[in-house]
Amino acid sequence: MTAVTMTRAGAERSSASLKHRLAERGIDSSLLLLLPALLFSLVLFVYPFAYGLGLSFQPSGAIQQEFGGGFFANYVAFFKDPFIFDSVWLTLRLALPTALINVVGAVPVALVLRRKFRGKRLLSSILVLPITLGTVLTAQGLLIFAGRQGWLNRALMGIGLIDQPIQFVNNYLGVMLSLIISGFPFAFLLVSSYLSGIDPSLDAAGRTLGAGWWNRFRRITLPLLAPGLATTFILTFVLAFSVFPSARLVGNPNGSTRVLALMAYRSFGEQNDYTMASTIAVMMGACELVFIALVLAWRSSFYKGSTGGKG
Repeated sequence: MTAVTMTRAGAERSSASLKHRLAERGIDSSLLLLLPALLFSLVLFVYPFAYGLGLSFQPSGAIQQEFGGGFFANYVAFFKDPFIFDSVWLTLRLALPTALINVVGAVPVALVLRRKFRGKRLLSSILVLPITLGTVLTAQGLLIFAGRQGWLNRALMGIGLIDQPIQFVNNYLGVMLSLIISGFPFAFLLVSSYLSGIDPSLDAAGRTLGAGWWNRFRRITLPLLAPGLATTFILTFVLAFSVFPSARLVGNPNGSTRVLALMAYRSFGEQNDYTMASTIAVMMGACELVFIALVLAWRSSFYKGSTGGKG
């Protein structure tokens, strides 16, 4: 009886010791709360990605006959077909300038709105209002306002500045304007959030030492803001790189705005080639990951500290 009791006590101590060791590593029953989020990610993200990736290695017979490559025939076709491959550069030609304009434009606006003045909340609300519109309503507004018979062209012709309507939409410029309108509020909110994490006393100390506005911004604010700018650029770039409605509604889908998302839609919706559509989607993700890695590498080389605040 004594031996059995001692055995049970030893087992209980061993179990308690194991629980203690796991708890020291942050592993306890509270992790069960993560199960719903884990299942959500598996069902809506991991499984669709794995299924699409596997589908990209199942090319149709026509693709195999025309391009060869066996299991990689879809990828061979992607790089060899100029109509598809050129869409990579067309997409980058839209996404990179748009993300850069949104980030660079958000910085001075966020710096100004960091101060306290009358009408600050109203101005901030106006700047983030395009978030509520969505890409379709934004495109419709551009067609009405900046189309050939829109208010802008009629106003310019009415005051005699132009003789013929200017082509503001249904081209590269129209898509870029749409992406800037829809992407700038996100950039502004993110930059404002990171600015709020920078201690204002640092800028005040620089002012006390006689540093001008530009030197204070270049040597104090910008280095501290660099991680936030990199993150903001990444998010706005991904948002612009996956453009679809704007490229179709206010762009030239057969020409200068033949983006990757449109090519995937054509393969899926018009040609019923699901495997090629999956291949284009995978290549879209690969391109985004490459640029994200480059931006993160730049961020780590530029500044390795922290903002040290609530941002």
